[in-house]
Amino acid sequence: MTNHLATAGLFLSKDEHLSRIALFFDTTFIIRIANKNAGMLKYVQNKEKTEIVQLQILPKYQGKGVGKYIVNYMIQKSLDLKSRLMLKVLKQNPAVRLYERCGFQIVDQDTHEFYMEYILDSTRDT
Repeated sequence: MTNHLATAGLFLSKDEHLSRIALFFDTTFIIRIANKNAGMLKYVQNKEKTEIVQLQILPKYQGKGVGKYIVNYMIQKSLDLKSRLMLKVLKQNPAVRLYERCGFQIVDQDTHEFYMEYILDSTRDT
């Protein structure tokens, strides 16, 4: 993640990194494949919306469908709860394309991030 932040021109101090890790720490889940850590998912949820706060896949597991599987899991979870599914992603992060393929659309942006929301499309095959 540090590389994506640096590419965006964001250089966090050690304290800022620790603060980012601590944010919603109790909603952090480790993604494991064959008893090995493959990444992490952090999300918050209430009746109105579900927000993917962080999704990180270790480089060794990228490009193998792990991220898509987790995103589709979160889509189904939000559909079951009838809640909106949202996330923010750094503009330079290649994951933007994954989110778009899974049905997210950019609904807003700031200097560094796209704000994305899952838009239901009955013609899409996730």
